[in-house]
Parts: sequence; structure tokens; C-alpha cells
Amino acid sequence: MPAERTREASPCTDTGSGARGPQETSQQAGPQEPPPPTRASAQISPQRAAQRAETMRVLRRMSELPPGDPERERLRAEVIEDHMPFARHIAQRYGGHGAAAEDFVQVAYVGLVKAVDNFDPEHGTGFPGYATPMIIGEIKRYFRDATWDVHVPRRMQELSGALRKATDILTLKLGREPTLAELAEHLEADPEEVVEAMDAASVYTTASLDHPVGPEEQTASLADFLGQEDTRFEAVINRQVLTEQVAALGERDKRILLMRYFRGMTQAEIGAELGVSQMQVSRLLTRILRDLRTGFEPGSEEE
Repeated sequence: MPAERTREASPCTDTGSGARGPQETSQQAGPQEPPPPTRASAQISPQRAAQRAETMRVLRRMSELPPGDPERERLRAEVIEDHMPFARHIAQRYGGHGAAAEDFVQVAYVGLVKAVDNFDPEHGTGFPGYATPMIIGEIKRYFRDATWDVHVPRRMQELSGALRKATDILTLKLGREPTLAELAEHLEADPEEVVEAMDAASVYTTASLDHPVGPEEQTASLADFLGQEDTRFEAVINRQVLTEQVAALGERDKRILLMRYFRGMTQAEIGAELGVSQMQVSRLLTRILRDLRTGFEPGSEEE
């Protein structure tokens, strides 16, 4: 009997779950939000019907036992284990590859456990038909809460998904890209909300600053192309301020600066050139430098 239950849980032959084959999986990068489940159209074989009847028998037996009963826990674990391949198959339709795919599998297992714990055998619904929307619903919640790189409000997440579908529908209907007003009317939303949804869609995935921008191993990363504060900008500003300050000096003051700082003359030599004492030259230089510094003081431009 365990072998038969394992075959029953196989996703490749279960036609009652509404799941499509792996060949219909979306080829777009990243996980794709699952559509609502569809009804199966194929006939269930007598062997499959017998297997499902056995599952229903186990679930009915579970419902008759009180919580915490060892036999009930054993039967519960048995049903969950038998249907884990079925849950994994649903998750692999939407979960992409690698670590992300395994995350979706774990989420699908959570939905399966909830389905087993909440299933009512007297309700008249088969277990696969009950478990499928439970598992897909859990995956949808995971899409909403955990797959966005940047957190955005739930309303924007839902509107962002509806926006993609509305764009495809209106493009096909109109034969061109729809306008913002047409999208807002179709979605019954404000144009401002549509713009916010467009912005939200752009932050679904983000790139690391360490991500290489080329195929080579030693290629540059995105961080290498980000602008940084350049200290030379301050030097350019200071030079411009100083130029304006010097231009405002008198001719003698300009001449003193030229001789002292560009020709390298001593104060005594400057005094001899101008016919004044070395002490007078020292006082003149002190005043000139004080006047130049005023242009670099905060608020000097307003004054």
C-alpha cells in the first residue's frame, strides 16, 4: 500500500490537481506568480480512483481520532509524506532554479500541511482538489511577502501584477501601447496609483553593487561606476573666490602679493622696491591677507 500511495502522489500522472506539465513552465527570468487552478479534463483511471479512495479512508480515520493521538499523528505524517512529490511539482512550476526553487518547495510543503490539517472528508471534495488551491495560495502569499527585494505596500504589489496583465490586454485590443489614462480606466485606479505601480515593478529585483558588469573575471563592478565626492571641487571653488578677491585689491597690494608670493622676494627687498621699511611691508601683508580671507568666511557673499 505505501508504494501505491507514492505513485498516487506522483505529479507526472496526477490529473485531478489541475497542474500543468513542466513543459508549460514560464521561461521568463525569476519566479512567476501562479494562476488560479484549472479543472482536469482527463478521466481518472480505476487504479487512480482506488488510490484516492485509500487516501480518503486514511483522512476519515484521522478525523475520527482526537488531536495528539499517536495513531492520528502517524496517519497525518503518512498522508503528508505521500503527497510531498505533488506539492514539490506545483512549487517547481513557479520557483525558478537553485536556492529560490527550494524556498518555493518549502512553502508548498507548508500549504500541504495546512491542507491535511484542515481537510474535512465529509465536505465532499477530493483531497487533491482541496490541497491544490491551498498550496498555490501559500505560494501567492510568499510572492507577496518574501520575493520583493524592496518592500512595497501590498496594494502596490497587487496593482503592479494587474498592470502587466492590463498592458498586454490593451496592447492586443488597441494595437498599440496603452496610455496612462487608458490603463487607469481599465484598472479602475487613479493615474497616480498606476505611476506608483510602475515604479514598484522596477524594484522587484535589485542588483548588488559588487555585481560584475562584464564576463571577464577581473571586470569592474557596478560600485566602480558610482560617483564619489571629489575634493578637487572645493579647490576649484576656492580658486574662483580668491581670483575675485585679488581682483578687488588696489594696484600696490597686488604688486606686493606678486613680489612676495610669485617672485619669492623678502620683505626687506619689497620694502626697498617700494621705498618703505620692512616693518611697513609686514603690516601691509597682514592686512592684505586678512582682506582676502573675508571672502572665504560663511555669509560673506550675503554681506
